[in-house]
Amino acid sequence: MMKTIFSALCVLLFLFPVVGCKKDQPPRKKPQAQQVRPAPPPQREEVQKEVKKVERDEYEYNPRGRRDPFLSLLATAEAKPEKRRGASPIESYDINELRLLAIAWDKDRPYALIRLPDNKTYTIIEGTAVGLRGGTVARITPEAVLIREYIEDYRGDIKTKDTILKLHKGGE
Repeated sequence: MMKTIFSALCVLLFLFPVVGCKKDQPPRKKPQAQQVRPAPPPQREEVQKEVKKVERDEYEYNPRGRRDPFLSLLATAEAKPEKRRGASPIESYDINELRLLAIAWDKDRPYALIRLPDNKTYTIIEGTAVGLRGGTVARITPEAVLIREYIEDYRGDIKTKDTILKLHKGGE
């Protein structure tokens, strides 16, 4: 019994849309785009006038005096300069590569003994040129040596950079 009622309901549901309650509606017309007539081709004189209007001044980029926008700002500020010809061995190494070994005093004049990465030692006094960036020994104290450099930053401004080489107590 249940199967017959269920099958009857299924048949009615399928037939109901076919029998339908919908009223017949006239078919809709699809809107069509109106055809536009092409403009007549321009005359030769008009084309020449248009060509003259299109001509412009050309722009030429000149990178002189500007930094490379694709380089890192940190890389340009910390770029290592090349070794200079005719420079002393002390000026052929970066200041961070120098090692302070000893400090001595002769009356009123202090001396400092430094070791280069090639294991050669040199004696320096105040005013000695040191390092790749044109640094000079600004002051020698009993515990350290102050080296002052003038460095150009990424904007072109000159700034001072002080490096202190401290004397290590005891053995190496």
